[in-house]
Amino acid sequence: MATGAIRGKGSGKAADDWRAAIARTLRKIGGAIVLLLLAAGLALWWAARWTPDRALYPIQGVTINAGNGDVHWGSIKAAGADFAYIMGTDGSAGVDPQFARNMAAAREAGVQAGAIHRYSLCQLATDQAANFIRHVPRRADALPAVVWLDYDDRCPDRPTRALLLSELATFLAQIEAHMGKRSLIAPGPAFEADYRVTQGIARTTWLRRDFFEPDYGAHPWAMWQANDYIRLSGAEGTVGWNALRPQGEMR
Repeated sequence: MATGAIRGKGSGKAADDWRAAIARTLRKIGGAIVLLLLAAGLALWWAARWTPDRALYPIQGVTINAGNGDVHWGSIKAAGADFAYIMGTDGSAGVDPQFARNMAAAREAGVQAGAIHRYSLCQLATDQAANFIRHVPRRADALPAVVWLDYDDRCPDRPTRALLLSELATFLAQIEAHMGKRSLIAPGPAFEADYRVTQGIARTTWLRRDFFEPDYGAHPWAMWQANDYIRLSGAEGTVGWNALRPQGEMR
């Protein structure tokens, strides 16, 4: 009986020690999770506010589309946007439903603005140019148009580089005749790696890389989309934040 009691006490102590060890481990894991959540929250808070140093890049602006809702352009200007690029047309038939309103409201607020066309690899350049010309009016005070070049899940086509450059040259010639000024091209990193557009098309470039200067073009960028996670009073969701190279000119 005495031996059994001793064994019982020993087994109980071992169980208590095991439970205490589990509890300590869980507390450590919980603490680590809390720290990770705090770090993630801090990173998101920082990302939603970070912009390039104004001392290095005095002129900065935003990229806006319909996903930003009914934009209050006075608030956008007050947040430090010197200019805006607004999503306009997409392929041969798409048009951003807020484009006309955003362009007019930006001008009224004193924010110089330009249009973006999202280029499609699945549609003819002439059809896309017709869509752009139909919806983007020629204005002397508008910024040069931007041709956004990126892959799109809706379009599986991958033309040869020679065909793409030929079609893109056609598109640019037609919209530039309409606008009366040369356009910018804005290839994404993967698109540029595959097609080397900045080597084949002599246009001012707008490159994209969050938080770090992009270096994937054939020549220095004139505009940099530096943060695609900015949150501003006056716009829903996130906006793109852009910096202009000081010695660059968008013309």
